[in-house]
Amino acid sequence: MIMDETDVKILEALVSNARLSSRQISKKAGVSIGTVLTRIRRMEQEGVVRGYSAIVDHERLGYQLTALIEITVSKGRLLEMENEIARMPNVVSVYDVTGLTDAFVIAKFKSREDLSAFAKRLLSLPYVERSNTHVVLTTIKEDFRMV
Repeated sequence: MIMDETDVKILEALVSNARLSSRQISKKAGVSIGTVLTRIRRMEQEGVVRGYSAIVDHERLGYQLTALIEITVSKGRLLEMENEIARMPNVVSVYDVTGLTDAFVIAKFKSREDLSAFAKRLLSLPYVERSNTHVVLTTIKEDFRMV
């Protein structure tokens, strides 16, 4: 989708606070409410805006551990394994990557025991050859809101 300056302003307003009314967004973007509604609908139809949600502080919910897990998969079953891993509880992100490993998984856990059980479950998957788990010590920035 090709976005112009108006689209970007509307998207920035939505990303900063998805609870803003169309009237509030129109004031921020300097356009009519009708333009805001039309542009948002188009961004939704094009898949640029895929949904609306609250930003949750996982640490305050007890998820004290974030793990970055490298996965190596055998026998050309990468997409199958990535999709299976993506459905597992605690998984936040799954990425296909270049380099020495095939995929990167980001997951959050409440305890070392939960992380240990997850790591063992990963290794029990039929085509996962090996994994390398990194535990995050300090989160400097974690924010996927960007335009």
